[in-house]
Amino acid sequence: MTAHPSPTPAFGHADLSNCEREQIQFAASIQPHGALIVVREADSVIVQASQNAGQFLGIGDNFIGRSLGSLPGDLASRVEPHLRDSLSTIPRAVRCRVGQPASEFDGLLHRPADGGLIIELERAGPPVDLSRHLDRAVQTALTAPSLRALCDATAKIFKDLTGYDRVMVYRFDDQGHGEVFSERRQPQLEAYLGNRYPASDIPQIARRLYERNRVRVLVDVGYEPIPLSDRLSPITGRDLDMSMCFLRSMSPIHIQYLKNMGVKATLVVSLMVGGKLWGLIACHHYAPRFVHFEVRAVCELLAEVIATRIAALESFVQAQAELSVRRLEQRMIEAISRDGDWKLALFDGTKSLLQYVGATGAALLFEGEVHTVGDVPGTQELRELGTWLDGERRKRGAVIATASLGIDEPRFLPIKASASGVLSTAVSSSRGEHLVWFRPERVRTVTWGGDPLKPVIIGDNPAELSPRRSFAQWHQLVENTSEPWTPADLGVVRLIGETVSDVVLQFRSVRMLIAQNQLEHASRQVERSELPVIISDARGRILLANDAFERLLPVPRPRLQWIDDLPAMFAESDGVRRRLRDLLTQRGPWRAEVRLEMSDGATKPLLLRADPVLSPPDVVLGFVILLTELTERKAAEAARRRFQESIIERHHVTSVRLDTTTDLAFQNLLSSIVDNAQLAALEITDGMDLARMPEMLESVHTSVTRTAEILELLLWHASRTSKKGL
Repeated sequence: MTAHPSPTPAFGHADLSNCEREQIQFAASIQPHGALIVVREADSVIVQASQNAGQFLGIGDNFIGRSLGSLPGDLASRVEPHLRDSLSTIPRAVRCRVGQPASEFDGLLHRPADGGLIIELERAGPPVDLSRHLDRAVQTALTAPSLRALCDATAKIFKDLTGYDRVMVYRFDDQGHGEVFSERRQPQLEAYLGNRYPASDIPQIARRLYERNRVRVLVDVGYEPIPLSDRLSPITGRDLDMSMCFLRSMSPIHIQYLKNMGVKATLVVSLMVGGKLWGLIACHHYAPRFVHFEVRAVCELLAEVIATRIAALESFVQAQAELSVRRLEQRMIEAISRDGDWKLALFDGTKSLLQYVGATGAALLFEGEVHTVGDVPGTQELRELGTWLDGERRKRGAVIATASLGIDEPRFLPIKASASGVLSTAVSSSRGEHLVWFRPERVRTVTWGGDPLKPVIIGDNPAELSPRRSFAQWHQLVENTSEPWTPADLGVVRLIGETVSDVVLQFRSVRMLIAQNQLEHASRQVERSELPVIISDARGRILLANDAFERLLPVPRPRLQWIDDLPAMFAESDGVRRRLRDLLTQRGPWRAEVRLEMSDGATKPLLLRADPVLSPPDVVLGFVILLTELTERKAAEAARRRFQESIIERHHVTSVRLDTTTDLAFQNLLSSIVDNAQLAALEITDGMDLARMPEMLESVHTSVTRTAEILELLLWHASRTSKKGL
């Protein structure tokens, strides 16, 4: 099924289902307390006017098509000096005399985007000395020490200045909902202070117009709109753009809204902070009321002063936060230098981390570890939250804020007591690394101006539309939410996130340099080692083959880049290849004796030891292969074997014939000599290096042989001598 966009309703044809798109700037009518004329600038001819202009200005009914200069009075001469001005953003005001008999009017000039010059005229008011009052008001605003004090002073200033029954400073939150932040009212009126109003009360088109036209007046909600003489502009052939017109008619929906509140007249002044609509100064009166241009101009001026002061106060708070964060940054950097760990400064025991945003708990998820302060969920819940934040980060960016975690993600409802509110910033580009603040559930009652859940009753025409018939206070019990995070909180956390990310990067850079230094030191030691070694990464790419290994290779030396290049060097190449591949895939240690093929066709025996290098949890970093040359060991083993064999042989064989008694004596003496030789051989094989062991064993063997021979000769000689003596 194809969805079709809802049509854009013309002014006066909207209902509450589509008022968000009502083209209120194309009202084609004005309020009756003034008159409007449109002039074609090329020839200063009047091409369009409100239907009351002739009577209101005293110029008769046949003025359309005439030049501005033909009108009785000095309007043309007052307008002419400003024709070269921009007049597109701020209207120009002129005091003029028009009509027969001539009357004084205040005229406001501006150019709509489509061309032409719009002149709005209202009866001139009595002169008012506002200089002293204005100076006092400006000084009061400039010296306000806090946002609350400033808004309270603003409500008083505007009530004194304009004389309206009720003046409210209306502040928008980040969702567009409004709150009556400060209020001054007549004692008999019901208080609206603290009331909240849904964002839908002020459509987006109206908000954009508040940004352009900073002061709007409704003199009497019961007025009859005055149409333009021709709805379409003769200059453009389209509806006249009345965005900047102070006389422009109000939407019937807005009129009904005010009637429901019992309000008869309004003055609304925009508060623009940082290029955005921060709020409104809304003045209500319970009887028709008109304020002249001069008072409205003072209101606009004061609104600019107040908005600037709001920006200054918010900037001061931000600056204080930035200063605190910079101190935190310095402490973290010092902690890296002093202790090697920046987290010690972040969780220093003072709970300053919580104070930055008024949180009751905070947690750092970093490199698989969890660090906490204050009231936070359990470690497992924090890890699950970290995974959720990873997903939200892809949608929302580095800073994530919610005052209703359990509503956003119901599986987190069980931790609402400590974590209904979550404000998080990523501290690196790695998954699962977040700094998170928490606020507990705050069951509270929110006061709305009327039930926002039942906002409309729609009749057959706009006049019967009823936006919330009752404006009696309506109380909503709010559960599963925390105190909301403010834009200032988000700004502080964004700054902390950027700072911690920088420190993390610096920390990891320092760690990398330390590791690099350690690597270089270790590499030099490995390079100088006499034991041949090969180091590879997890894929089998050779990172290091030391000098001892290079010396081991035949000349010309083969070029080795991968572990798979090694088997060709060995006599048992197929078996070595199979076992090395098992090493890369199965990641188990391997020990074997292998034979390295030399350039002369001979082989060199080696002991090969291969081991994986693991990092928790079961991550293979690479492999280390050690080679031990067995030539000397093989020679030593052969020498030991020959020694044993020769000793045993010498133990049983004599080169002379001895009688039984002499032979027994020889064998006993020879046994002692052999035992002594074997003991000497054990000491030699345990304590002697392999290179000298064959030589020493051969020396012992020679000594034993010689001793045995001498012993035989002595015993034979002794036996012969004994027999001769008998």
